[in-house]
Amino acid sequence: MRKVADIRAFSVGREGGSDYHRQSRDHWIVGRIANPMTRYPEYSDTRLAWGMDVLGSVVVEVEADDGTVGVGVSTGGALAGWIVEHHLKRFVVGQPVTNREQMWDQMFRATMFYGRKGLVMNAISAVDLALWDLLGQLRQEPVFALLGGAVRDELVFYATGPRPDLARNMGFIGGKLPLEFNSADGEDGFRANVARVETMRNAVGDDFWLMYDCYMSLDLPYATRLARALIPYGLKWLEEAFIPDDYWSYRELRQALGMQTLVTTGEHESTRYGFRLLLEMGCADIIQPDVTWCGGLTELTKIAALADAYNVLTIPHGSSVYSYHFLLSRPNSPFGEFLMMHPDATAVVPMFSPLLLDEPVPENGRLRLADTPGFGVRLNPDVPLERVR
Repeated sequence: MRKVADIRAFSVGREGGSDYHRQSRDHWIVGRIANPMTRYPEYSDTRLAWGMDVLGSVVVEVEADDGTVGVGVSTGGALAGWIVEHHLKRFVVGQPVTNREQMWDQMFRATMFYGRKGLVMNAISAVDLALWDLLGQLRQEPVFALLGGAVRDELVFYATGPRPDLARNMGFIGGKLPLEFNSADGEDGFRANVARVETMRNAVGDDFWLMYDCYMSLDLPYATRLARALIPYGLKWLEEAFIPDDYWSYRELRQALGMQTLVTTGEHESTRYGFRLLLEMGCADIIQPDVTWCGGLTELTKIAALADAYNVLTIPHGSSVYSYHFLLSRPNSPFGEFLMMHPDATAVVPMFSPLLLDEPVPENGRLRLADTPGFGVRLNPDVPLERVR
């Protein structure tokens, strides 16, 4: 079996970066969206003000002893790259490529005293994804085949962005709106949140899903009141209403709503241990781990197995091809999220452009994955990368 000969980490410059947090000020994703910092007026108009864009992307290349290279991507930039180059590298180089479980366990245990979540888990995720990509290329198989094979012919998606009405016309099964206002904006903000869903429901009809992404910005009284006010408009779910560690509010919200509106979360949760709490406490009807942040594909499969036992759907947060292969192989993941990265959400564009080449995108809200080895994408040689030393 081939062994890992080298591992390299790169940060992506602002000029050519693909990290979706690094956008111009007129992009919808960094605009007026309720968030944990909205309580401070000086940071409420754009998520760039408090630094959502500071890290950028980290790219990890894992090279086998025959020269084959696998690629993984996450958020973390040079900081995550430093962790890969100076700490994680020792647990990967020299190992058989198939030893993913041992490599993951050693990376997790060795970083536990300063890691467990956040930046360190992003770094581990990028390494893990690169190893899956490498194994797929060595075996000349797509990652979904390594996961056990496809359980459906095609993937179907809902779209996240400010224009669900356009997403419906593009063939998506639903549209998830970013919440604009929270309790810091008073009654006017509350009424605007409700009116926005009412307007969109009138535009898309009754058979199209509408959801609200709250991005960790609410408290329990506001979230409960908002969800109840939106019941007449058929809101399918309220997503990530609270900070990730407030498991108790998620549980109480779910109990209060009684499945009239679903409660979802998990985008900023990590590892099987964090998701075990969500599941055991009955916090969510759907969990939404991000495969580039939660620990990579090796850990996502464990998270999903836990969710299966609780009859809770696993619908990963965004992450393009890195989640597509997972979705295709999981019976308990019947649809996926597509993040509308066009500045106005008026067109379907690749999430990781320009960093990755050959990245597939849905057509008419659906996608058939090719059987290209690995994740089926390549690094764009025209995007400047800086090796982290």
